[in-house]
Amino acid sequence: MSMGGDVSVGEAMPDSGEVPDSGAPSGDGDAAFPDAESPLTDDSVGEGFSSEEPSPGGIPREDAADDSQYKDLLHEMESTMPLPPAEGDSPAPQGDPPPLMEVSEGDMLPETSTAPEQNPMETANAGETPTERAARPRARRVPPTQRSDYVLTIDARDHIQTEEEREEIIWHEIRNAYRTHRVLTGILGGVEQTQSGRTLAIVDYKGFRVAIPILEMLLYTGEMPSNREYLELMGRLNRMLSTMLGAEIDFMVKGIDSNTRSIVASRKDAMLRKRQSFYMDTDALGEHLIYEGRVVQARVIAVAEKIIRVEAFGVECAIVARDLSWEWLGDARDHFSVGSRILIRILTIDRSSLEGLTITADVRSVSSTTNLDNVKKCQPQCRYAGRVTDVRGGVVYIRLNNGVNAIAHACYDLRTPGKKDDVSFAVTRLDEEKGIAIGIITRIIKQNL
Repeated sequence: MSMGGDVSVGEAMPDSGEVPDSGAPSGDGDAAFPDAESPLTDDSVGEGFSSEEPSPGGIPREDAADDSQYKDLLHEMESTMPLPPAEGDSPAPQGDPPPLMEVSEGDMLPETSTAPEQNPMETANAGETPTERAARPRARRVPPTQRSDYVLTIDARDHIQTEEEREEIIWHEIRNAYRTHRVLTGILGGVEQTQSGRTLAIVDYKGFRVAIPILEMLLYTGEMPSNREYLELMGRLNRMLSTMLGAEIDFMVKGIDSNTRSIVASRKDAMLRKRQSFYMDTDALGEHLIYEGRVVQARVIAVAEKIIRVEAFGVECAIVARDLSWEWLGDARDHFSVGSRILIRILTIDRSSLEGLTITADVRSVSSTTNLDNVKKCQPQCRYAGRVTDVRGGVVYIRLNNGVNAIAHACYDLRTPGKKDDVSFAVTRLDEEKGIAIGIITRIIKQNL
């Protein structure tokens, strides 16, 4: 997309440096997450988009943006809706003034006496005493008729904000955030390609469209490969970005265009600032705000069948299914969704450097109920209903309806049990050390076909 006209862009915040990949383990067969043992190293995200190394097949390279490249992005973006006049523009003339009336000598009114005319009301009330005149109610003066610009509301002295007023207030907020380098939060709403071939993450901030280059999303910060490896990496990053649609993310405004209301931003700078504040800085007692063992709130930014990815105050972390709940989960997507907020416990923190900051966390330790508490809900030689969560190596894993984890090595039903099948389970013994029930599937209540 091309856009004509000059663009006024303020001074952008300098680049904060390179940040290595958070190294999330991949889910079972899910391509949405990169492999933890990626052969790519983290070395070169501070380079500009205009890398001198030619890209394979004429495809432009997606190197990290510098200040000049944010201006180039603003030139490629254009608004899709009519905009109000730019600030400082004088209002349009409201039409020519009405012509003066020409009065001929014959049309002139006859001369009248210049003596003041006596008010008939004063004549009628001439005989009143001062006391009676003061007691008489006075007529209310009616102001001249004028049109009001504000919205007439049902409730007295109430004020309704119009859509134009709301947009002006939000745009003023964005301009202030650009000048003060304040961190804003929006919803990732799309992935687009520009005419020059750049991949952009489109974030919605209170109705305004914010464009973030893909490498400024901090999905991967290793050395950019070339040729076929470059194409494979960009494919992975695009798939990761697609799984994050609907996620809540932070960003810092790096450039604006007041004429077209275009905005470009960086998620990487916002995440680095949060890392510094919550993980690296200390209080008066020398303690970090986030430490090992602390429970914090995190945003779910991607969900696969056996793994979820969360962002906790500027650091991304992958949590596998076994650490999500004490109960066995057949599909994490049944319990977690992109855009939600959950509580996690920070297990380990690597503070070796701001760019290399990594954490590990889990969700199940936040729950007060454990397997040992649940297993007491079952009794040997009794039957319970449950649902199959997984089948591996002939072993059927079941989550009973009372919350107990169970394992079955045999099935009396002629049909073969599968994932998400409802079954009847007979308990043969309890393994209190591991907190699971062991038994046999007596029959399949309902198959998930």
